[in-house]
Amino acid sequence: QVQLVESGGGLVQPGGSLRLSCAASGGSLDYNTIGWFRQAPGKEREGISCISSRDDSTYYADSVKGRFTISRDNAKNIVYLQMNSLKPEDTAVYYCAANAFQITTVEVMCLVPQFEKDYWGQGTQVTVSS
Repeated sequence: QVQLVESGGGLVQPGGSLRLSCAASGGSLDYNTIGWFRQAPGKEREGISCISSRDDSTYYADSVKGRFTISRDNAKNIVYLQMNSLKPEDTAVYYCAANAFQITTVEVMCLVPQFEKDYWGQGTQVTVSS
């Protein structure tokens, strides 16, 4: 059974950078849209960046626009989230999720919690602190 596995989280100082990776284990993952979500303590999970496999369209939440970049390595079947200029408010558990069985937009994938994601990773902790 295909599972998503995130890696790359850790502790970083404000202004620093991290690159998160999301890889499929247990087989190859063919997805329509895939994205990164985060949940900070006491807050709801939010979609921060999503990308479409059909046209490479992307979505970024305003809170990360200009600082984070989502990308795909099709050969390796890995999705990355490059995070620069990190702030303490970026501290959260970061999850990747994929939609394989429905065609939708990156906005729906990221912004509509009711839209069912077919696969979720277990999450990776990102802590931004001095």
